Amino acid sequence: MKAVDVRAMTLDQLDDEVLKLKKEQFNLRFQRATGQLENTARVRVIRRDIARMKTIAAQKRAGSMPDIAPQPKAEPKAKVAKAEKPKTEPKSKKPQSAKSRKAGAKKTAAKKSK
Repeated sequence: MKAVDVRAMTLDQLDDEVLKLKKEQFNLRFQRATGQLENTARVRVIRRDIARMKTIAAQKRAGSMPDIAPQPKAEPKAKVAKAEKPKTEPKSKKPQSAKSRKAGAKKTAAKKSK
């Protein structure tokens, strides 16, 4: 059952509907235990309907729920296109000097010998 339909009910109607759904849930539990349950998804739907009705009933009892229909959602703001950053060219590697190549080769050879 949709939340809009549930909100239109009175507290007495909600209590009666919850009681009816609890009985159906009880019967579904027995059907599942005996292997006679064909529509297993119905258990989940009933459980959620009961929770939805209890929640709305509690809101009505607390007085925190207005008696008017829900307001339509506001339209999302339009996204502003960001300016694209100019692409920079990748930096090229500096050519190594002969001295630095030799130093690197010595370090590598020292690691290998250990």
